[in-house]
Amino acid sequence: MSIPKKSTLTPPPSPSVKVARVYLRVSTDEQDLARQEGIVSGARSVGYYVAAVYREKASGARPDRPELLRMIEDLQAGEVVVAEKIDRISRLPLPDAERLIETIRAKGARLAVPGILDLSELVADSDGISRIVLEAVQDMLLRLALQTARDDYETRRERQRQGIDVARRAGRYTGRKADTAQHRRIVALREAGMSIARTAELAGCSVAQVKRITALHRAKVAPERP
Repeated sequence: MSIPKKSTLTPPPSPSVKVARVYLRVSTDEQDLARQEGIVSGARSVGYYVAAVYREKASGARPDRPELLRMIEDLQAGEVVVAEKIDRISRLPLPDAERLIETIRAKGARLAVPGILDLSELVADSDGISRIVLEAVQDMLLRLALQTARDDYETRRERQRQGIDVARRAGRYTGRKADTAQHRRIVALREAGMSIARTAELAGCSVAQVKRITALHRAKVAPERP
C-alpha cells in the first residue's frame, strides 16, 4: 500500500485569525515596489495573516488593473485590504473611486490605509455610538483622500502637458514614449480571447490602437515561431 504524500499547500487560517490582503502599486515599470513591501511585515506584526500580496505596475487612474481586479475577486467576508496610501488603490474620478471602494465593501471586506483607518483601529473594534462616529469620520476622510488623490493626478497631468508645450515650442519635444504597460495589457487581453472591441473597452483605448498593437505584436513574435 502506497503512503499518500503530504500536501505542500499552506493550510487556510482558522476562522479566528484576522486575514489581510496587501495591494502594492506603482505607476510605471521604471518605479520600484520595494519601498511599499514594509506594509506586509507591518500587517503581520499586529497579528494579521497575509493571505496574498498583489503587486501592480499600472496607473491608479485605470479601473481595469489586473491585480486589483484579481484581489477583489479573491476577497472573502471579514478580510482587510491593506495599502500604503489611498492613491495606491485609486486615482480615479471620485464617483468611480467610490464605486471601487463600495465593491470592496460589498465583498464584506474592509480597507486599511494609514491616516484613514489603520490596522490597530481594526483590531480594537468599537461598538455603539463610538462605532457610528468612527465610521462617519472614516468615511469623510476616505472621501477627502480619494478626491485629493484624483486632484493630485490631474495636477501632474497638467504639468506634463505644460512641459510638453514648452519643449515643443523650443524644438526639444521628441514625442511620447510608448506605454509598454498598456501594450502588454492589450496583448494579454487579446491572447485571453477578448474581442477587439472588448479589449479596447477594458484597456481604455481606441479600437484602432488595439488593432495596431496586436498587429505589431504578431509581427514581432512571428519570426520567433518555428
